[in-house]
Amino acid sequence: MKFFQQEVDAAVDALLLQQVILYPTDTVWGLGCDAEVPPAVEKLYKLKGREAGKPSIVLVADLAMLARYTTQVPAGLEAALAAQTRPTTYILPASRAVAPNLVGPDGTVGLRIVHDEFCFKVVRRLGHGLVSTSANKPGEPAPAVYADIDPALLRGADHVVTWRQDDATRMAPSRVVRLAPGGALEVVRE
Repeated sequence: MKFFQQEVDAAVDALLLQQVILYPTDTVWGLGCDAEVPPAVEKLYKLKGREAGKPSIVLVADLAMLARYTTQVPAGLEAALAAQTRPTTYILPASRAVAPNLVGPDGTVGLRIVHDEFCFKVVRRLGHGLVSTSANKPGEPAPAVYADIDPALLRGADHVVTWRQDDATRMAPSRVVRLAPGGALEVVRE
C-alpha cells in the first residue's frame, strides 16, 4: 500500500508543478495534466501531436466535481451514472472552470467520473479535474497496456507513473454519451 500512495503522491506533485504525466486510467494508458491550467494542456497537446481545438476528456472524482466543469447537469445523469456498467464519458456544456483549450468548438467538454482507485485518489488529492487523453500519437491505436506506449511519449512525459506498468489487462476506451439539444442523453460511441 505504501508504493501505491507514493505513486499517487508523485503524480499529484507533478500535476501541481503543471507537468504532464503518463498514467494508467480506468480504460487505457493516458497523458494527463491539471484540467484548469491552459499552459499544461498546451504542453500535453504538443507532446501528443494533437491539433488545437480538439478536446480531451476530463476525469473527475464525483458528481459535485463534474458539476464544477459543466453549465448544465442533465436531469437524468444520476440515474445514468447508477446504471453504468463500464466507464462512460459525458459530453456536456463546458463551464469557465475548464481550461479553454479543453473546450470543443461547440462549447462542450467530455467529463467522466472515474472509478479506478489510482485515478480517483489522484483527482481527489489534486482537487481539480485531470485531463485524460490516450497516450498515443493521432491515428495510432490507444495503448491498452504499458508495453504498447510509444517510446517517444514515454521520454516526453514529465512524470511516468510506475503503478500498473506490469498489468496485462486490456481495457477498451470509454463509452461516450452526449447531451442532446432537448436535454436527453444520446450514445455517441458504444
